[in-house]
Order: sequence, then C-alpha cells, then structure tokens
Amino acid sequence: MRSLKAEPRYLLQAGQRRVMIRSRANGARRDPAPSRLAFRLQRLWLTPFVRAFTRIGVPVFVVTLGLGLWLGDEGRRADAMAKLEDIKLSIQNRPEFRVSTLTVEGASPEVEQAVRAMLPVQLPASRFAIDLVAYHDTIARLDAVKDVSLIVRTGGALDVKVTEREPVILWRTPSGIEMLDEMGHRTASLTRRDARPDLPLIAGEGADEAVPEALLILAAAQPILPRARGLVRMGERRWDLVLDRDQRILLPEENPVQAVERVLALDAAEDLLNRDFTRLDMRNADRPTIRLSAPALAQYQAISAGALNSVKVSQ
Repeated sequence: MRSLKAEPRYLLQAGQRRVMIRSRANGARRDPAPSRLAFRLQRLWLTPFVRAFTRIGVPVFVVTLGLGLWLGDEGRRADAMAKLEDIKLSIQNRPEFRVSTLTVEGASPEVEQAVRAMLPVQLPASRFAIDLVAYHDTIARLDAVKDVSLIVRTGGALDVKVTEREPVILWRTPSGIEMLDEMGHRTASLTRRDARPDLPLIAGEGADEAVPEALLILAAAQPILPRARGLVRMGERRWDLVLDRDQRILLPEENPVQAVERVLALDAAEDLLNRDFTRLDMRNADRPTIRLSAPALAQYQAISAGALNSVKVSQ
C-alpha cells in the first residue's frame, strides 16, 4: 500500500537546494528591464542626429582641431603654403599648358600690331599666366574691332579671330574727320578727305548718332549723288542735303526719305535742280519753298517789271 506522503517530482542535489533556498532567502529576483537612464541613452542613440553627429561630426571636429593646432604655428603654415605654391607652379609650367605662338586672323596690319602689343606676357608662357577674359576685353575696346574670339589650340597656339568694323561714312568734326560704321561707331581717323573719296560725308553735332538715317537718305538720293557734297545735321533734329553750286535742300525732321523722293520727282518733271537757287525748303510737305540766288532774283524781278510795263502799255 502506497504512502500518502508527497514525493518530490525531481530530485535535487544538496548544493542546488541550498542555492535555491539561499536566493529565496536573499529576496526577490533581479528585474531584467534596463534602468531609466539606460533607456533614455538608448533612445537618444537611435535618433538620426545623434548617430550622424557621432559618426561624422565628431571625426570632423577632431581632424579640424588637429589641423588648427598644427597650422597655428606660423612657420609650419608658411612652409605648407610654399609647398602648395611649388606644386601649383610645377603643374602650370608643364609643356602641355605652354603657349608658344600667337596668330591673328581677320585683322588689318594696324589692328594686328595693336593686338600683339596688348598681349600681357611674353611668349612662350603658361596659359595660366594669360588672363584670356581681360585680354579679350582689351582687344574689344579697340574702335576698329567689332567682334573678337580667343581660342587656345593644342600644340601651344593662341588664335585671335578679329572681325573689324567696316567704315561706310565720314564724319567731319572740329577736331578732324572720323570714319564711322553703319551704326555710327568710330573705326578710325583721317587727316585728309581725299584719303577715302569713296565714302560720303556728314557733318554737324550729333550726326554720328543718326548714321542709319543718313545712309537711307543717301540711298534715296542716288541719282543726284554726283552733285552731292554731303549731309549736315541741323540742331541734332534733321538733315540738310548740300549740293554743288552752293545749293542746299532742307529736309524735314520726319520722313526725310520721302522728301528726297519728291525732290527727284520734281526734278524729273520740271528740271528743278538745274535752276539757279540757293535753298529748296522741303520741311513743309504741303508747300515746298525755293529761294533764288541773287542774280536769278534780279533777273526774275526784271522780267516781272518788264511784263508789268508791257501790260500797262497795252492798256
């Protein structure tokens, strides 16, 4: 018959029983959860800013601090700058960066000589020693230059392509004669008018600012250009077309080309320009006015007086 006393399910060794009994005697078991401070530190470490600062910011700070301390000495700093300058010069003076020749295309001999004289360094020289932007701007400031381009080619050649302004008209000023392009920009100076007899002449203050209009008037007056001496700007507002025999056609401020065309039509119909006059005023389109010369006026008055006397006699 079995005993009613409970038997232990597992048999424990004597040492184990003593450990368990001792642990129970010491108190409750240790809580495995982290402490509040450890929990906050773990949460802080998981933030992106702290992780980035720890991985990137701290090393950068340490390196910067070390460089700052090392470069704080003036002697070491001077040595470092000298070494960097030597490395820079050794690279810039390599043969593949050397410019040996200068070629100027599209320029007259005078402009080519000026372009060569404006080069800031003596060739051969490193391309890094030539300020191409400043050199370009210096050439572009020449009156005769309309456009310029600079190209450094392989082999050490610097090509300068120049487009010069084409003079189309002469402008007489108190200081001399200037050659102007189609926009009124100065290209060069002349000492004598007969140096460029193929170009028309304009005069007057502000005439250079109205060159496009002057060219249109001269184009319209093509049939009478052999007699034309030039155009004179009057009051910086309008033009006078000066002819030989001291004759002058006063053009209006507005639509001067149409006024020239009307003069040509009157000349074709009535041989107007071969008459003895000094001024032909076309400023009033509704009533052109002609001023006769002194001999022509005297002759006209004599003819008028004779005609009047004949009329009285007949009466």
